[in-house]
Formats: sequence, C-alpha cells, structure tokens
Amino acid sequence: MLLISCPNCGPRDETEFHYGGQAHVPYPENPAELTDRDWAEYLFYRDNTKGIFAERWLHSTGCRQWFNMLRDTVTYDIQAVYPMGQLRPATGSTAPTVTTPVSPEGAIK
Repeated sequence: MLLISCPNCGPRDETEFHYGGQAHVPYPENPAELTDRDWAEYLFYRDNTKGIFAERWLHSTGCRQWFNMLRDTVTYDIQAVYPMGQLRPATGSTAPTVTTPVSPEGAIK
C-alpha cells in the first residue's frame, strides 16, 4: 500500500486517491482539424514507461483536488508530488526511461 502525500491534506493512504493517467499530455492546438485517428491517438495512446513516470492523481475522498506525481513504475517509490500547472521537477534519479507505445488492439508497435 502506498502512502501518498497530498499537497493540500498531507500524507494519506492510497485508497483515498484515484489514478488519472499520464501527466503533461498537451491538448491539441487545433482540435477541429483532427481526424478520428488523431483523436484516438490523443485520447488513448500513452507512454508505457519503465522507471520515473509523471502521473496525475485525484484525492477523491479528501480535498477532491488533482495533482501530479513522479513515481518509479518499477519500485513504486514516489519521487515528487507537485500541483497541477507546475512543470515536472528534475530528479536526481538515473533510472532508465523506456517508452513502448501500445496500439488500441493491444499489440506493441
């Protein structure tokens, strides 16, 4: 079980939070010009990182606020917690980052 430190409420049990997916995914600049394929890639294609990964989390049973977290996907160690809208902080970790896109059919590209 993870102990997550909410930026507003302090340390709380993992069961109070909901995972919100990859952080820092930019909204398309011209959404009206996107094809169905482009929308599908924006909505469903995410990095599958081994190592430090930026994630969004919601403190659903506490303050109900979203925040970002840097977490190691191998060890589950939380490297940093920071408010929405802030840039991803630098970490001293030298963990490798490997990105493997997955297609909607589940096959690795």
